[in-house]
Amino acid sequence: MFEDLPSAERVSTQVKQTQEEFLYQGARGAAIRILSRFERSDSYLDKLLEHELRTGGLSHQDKALLTELVNGVTRWLSKLDWVLTGFYHGEFDKCMTPVKNAMRIALYQVMFLNKIPPAAAINESVEIIKRIKGEKSAGIVNAVLRNITRNIDNIRYPNQDEDMVWYLSVVYSHPKWMVKRWMDRWGLAFTEEILKSNVNRPSITLRVNGLLAERQEVESWLEEQHIPFTTSDYHTSSVLVSSLRDITNSDMFKSGKIAIQDVSASMAALLSQAKPGMSVIDLCSAPGGKAFYVAELMKNQGTIIALDKYEAKLRYLIEGAQRLGISILNAEVGDARSFEHDAVDLVLADVPCTGFGTLSKKPDIKWKRDADDISKLLPLQREILTNAARLVKPGGTLIYSTCTIEADENESNIQWFLNEYPDFTLDAAENYLPSDVCEQGFMKTIPGKHSTDGAFAARLIRKG
Repeated sequence: MFEDLPSAERVSTQVKQTQEEFLYQGARGAAIRILSRFERSDSYLDKLLEHELRTGGLSHQDKALLTELVNGVTRWLSKLDWVLTGFYHGEFDKCMTPVKNAMRIALYQVMFLNKIPPAAAINESVEIIKRIKGEKSAGIVNAVLRNITRNIDNIRYPNQDEDMVWYLSVVYSHPKWMVKRWMDRWGLAFTEEILKSNVNRPSITLRVNGLLAERQEVESWLEEQHIPFTTSDYHTSSVLVSSLRDITNSDMFKSGKIAIQDVSASMAALLSQAKPGMSVIDLCSAPGGKAFYVAELMKNQGTIIALDKYEAKLRYLIEGAQRLGISILNAEVGDARSFEHDAVDLVLADVPCTGFGTLSKKPDIKWKRDADDISKLLPLQREILTNAARLVKPGGTLIYSTCTIEADENESNIQWFLNEYPDFTLDAAENYLPSDVCEQGFMKTIPGKHSTDGAFAARLIRKG
């Protein structure tokens, strides 16, 4: 990546990178660096983490610890900050970003990782800050953290009776606006269940690729690897594992016999009822999970155009299809709002959304988004739906799906669509999926209720 820089600048960049690698060495140092970059930029956490795991030269054990620390601190950010603010002398918010994150990762280990001795967790953060910011800052980190450990059982949180929203926001680490919005919609008990689910470590869901394997083969492999698993209550080809081992480096994954896909996403694809020989357009395809499963349902017979606006994302579609033994998928660059093509049997519109159904897996979303993002996304979602309608043959099917639990992005959009396009009708999801994941004709899953991500899907038929 340095080749395009002038010689002197290239050397300076390499020196800075070497210095940074020394200052932020090890899993904990890398965690501080990633969290600090996340806080100071618009970068998504998973991209920063993915880059570090690929290029950081960490052992498998350190990769696992790094992943745990980065996701764990982000998941519990407001609770950690509440505690640190109470013990920090001065304004914790104005503390230097690396120092804040050093304290956060140490406190996360103390509060949530009982296999790591508190003294070891604290010492690591102190030593890292000593290298980065010197003895004075390291002394502050040490004093604050040791004071917390001495008083860990006496920490007080906001008073439930005075402000329940504030209490839930801190204790379950969600933005106040989000907690209030959900309480106004669902009430206290149901909202608390969602919040609890969002701060749990997520399981990994493996979908058996029926083109190359059977479920028994995958389950036998998991047993041989001593990886605990359960089968999904809602989708027979999905297996849930809690282990955080590097599944993607396994022979089972590399050979294409399994894909990583949440049950809610698999069910949204299954709702399409795709059959061999169909013509399909997936308007917002990358990274391709739903298109891949649709190809499997089609027994790799027919055609799928997998569209994405950004050419750089096409490699995910191409590489994924090759790994899974799919030959009917053609990846194309195009804008889902204006893509033109002859009408086809099936159109998938898995539209950009707030992603509020995926907070256990992508905890950074709750800190990057705000309430205004919901209304800002609606015009884009409806533009995509409008174009999708043009691409469906008479008698054909349109699947609209999101990974959010917001009614504005889900039911309201479908109501708008049916009013605007009376030649389409809703085909009830209950006809194709377990009734427990369906409501009023839609597929709807909620974290804390279904052991899946929160998601929504509607099956719409164009009248013949």
